[in-house]
Amino acid sequence: MNYEVHIYTDGAAKGNPGKGGYGVVMETVVDGKTYRKEFFEGFRLTTNNRMELLAVIVGLEKLKNPNTKVLVVSDSKYVVDSVVKKWVFGWEKKKFVDRKNADLWKRLLIVYRKHQVDFKWIKGHNNHPQNERCDELAVMASMQKVVSIDAFYEKVEEKLLG
Repeated sequence: MNYEVHIYTDGAAKGNPGKGGYGVVMETVVDGKTYRKEFFEGFRLTTNNRMELLAVIVGLEKLKNPNTKVLVVSDSKYVVDSVVKKWVFGWEKKKFVDRKNADLWKRLLIVYRKHQVDFKWIKGHNNHPQNERCDELAVMASMQKVVSIDAFYEKVEEKLLG
């Protein structure tokens, strides 16, 4: 399959939970020329898995045309295996009962179904240029002075601690 878009993703959290962030590098080839965009965001309290998953979601949500052929490249076995091995579809049938990050999995499935998406796992911190850049973006985002609030996660944590 020839892909129109490659989306490279990574997530990071300092402490788990802790301050975190995601990074996305999106590459599109048009008439032999590669166009590249980068996206990132930091959060005051989150987990690494949430950031890995959110990076994929944000990348897919940035696609403007429905039914785009896209390859998502991630170093997260959590994300890649959940989709490739079709676990997430079983979780969906069971309404995500007792499943961590259900809010993000539901959001992923909505945007996933709008496109033709394939996933590829790569080993992290292995000198893959786009993956290394995503890691830089995620870490940088997590260390910003002004970060977002992962409201769903903080609400869940509050219930668990309350």
